Amino acid sequence: MTADAYDVLVVGAGSAGSIAAISAARLGARTLLVDRLAFMGGTSTAVLDTFYAFYTPGPHPRRVVGGLGWEIAGRLMGEGRAFERPNTYGAGTGVTYDPEALKITWERLAAEAGVDLLLHTWATGAILQNGSARAVRLWNKGGERTVQAGIIVDASGDADVCAMLGVPYDDARSSGTAQSLSTLFRLANVDVERASAVPKRDLWGMMREAAASGAYRLPRLDGSWHRTPDRGVVTVHMTRIPGVDATDPVQLTAAEVEGRQQVQEYVRFLRDRVPGFEGAVLAATSPSIGIRESRRVHGDYRLTRDDVLGGRRFPDEIALCGAPIEDHGAGSETAWRYVDESGVYGIPFRSLIPVTVEGLLVAGRCFSASHDAHASARSMATCMAMGQAAGTAAALAAARGIPPRALDTGDLRERLRRDGAILELPSDGRGSSHGAPSRPSHGHGPVTGRA
Repeated sequence: MTADAYDVLVVGAGSAGSIAAISAARLGARTLLVDRLAFMGGTSTAVLDTFYAFYTPGPHPRRVVGGLGWEIAGRLMGEGRAFERPNTYGAGTGVTYDPEALKITWERLAAEAGVDLLLHTWATGAILQNGSARAVRLWNKGGERTVQAGIIVDASGDADVCAMLGVPYDDARSSGTAQSLSTLFRLANVDVERASAVPKRDLWGMMREAAASGAYRLPRLDGSWHRTPDRGVVTVHMTRIPGVDATDPVQLTAAEVEGRQQVQEYVRFLRDRVPGFEGAVLAATSPSIGIRESRRVHGDYRLTRDDVLGGRRFPDEIALCGAPIEDHGAGSETAWRYVDESGVYGIPFRSLIPVTVEGLLVAGRCFSASHDAHASARSMATCMAMGQAAGTAAALAAARGIPPRALDTGDLRERLRRDGAILELPSDGRGSSHGAPSRPSHGHGPVTGRA
């Protein structure tokens, strides 16, 4: 990189930000993507190994996310490093993948698109001129630099750039309702067939009995595990660290420590009490704790609980979602609420546009939504769809020299359709045939659901 000016600057290389940068670059925008981690993918590679919300839940799943996100899933499945785990409860069919393979896939797609990538890099400040976001200050081992951009996309997860620019937001301090954090872990040497024979209700009963005995400290009593592309290796979703403001470094540090302590307890429980786990060994804990919710910006539109549960559609919607409201509160169990009737709702483009500032977009879990609506739309496939919309809008706006708020949403939606996004469902309501890749046949564990 020889210049400090770009058409599009994306801060945060999680699922939303990586897709935003790749989408913008594919449309010809000179694009810089920065992230504090050592790899692309954010939560998708540092915490989780399953994409949820590509499909609606229930006995007749419909695919509602396509585009670049589905292209990534297809690449992984084509390489035998991902598979679908159908189920009729929880969050619906998930695409489970190998996070190490996904890291490479993210990097290849970025390189193919011509994205300039800077890892190990923090955004430390932002510059506002005449009401428009103009630049971001970055810091890494090479020192500090200021990067100007025609359009800035905040995909940091925590709305860091928006906060620096004074955009109003809801957070854990003001709402008191932020969802719990979780440390996920992988176990090897598991007898998956024996473990799969344990029904989920029986597993949960074992967890309750173990916790009641006083011999184990198990904050969450409805956790899950699932198999992976590797024989005898499973991923476990069981820890729960509530009441954390993930933007407070002291609280976040304590949460990381607590998460790993909880992992030890759950590993001990599984070895002692659950058939198939007797010889399990801890293979890995997530390199970074999983944060479900922190800052949620105030946008031109705020998605609400009623919008989600009522299946509301919008003239400017840039994505569809059918994921249930899945609220990981401070208690031992998780609250689920499902979308009514049609089973899907729309994500309006206005929810990606922060109030008060021009030249700025958000994508991913920091978008404009109420706590309940966010608990549905935070799923990674939905975040990827938001990322494609934000990246596409950023490229179009930069090319035309206008702020994203001034874009014709009809033009944006048409571009997204051309690039494979799903914005309408077939009239029979039974599914989508948007080039679903073939998939290997795999079983799945007794309990599935998002983290």
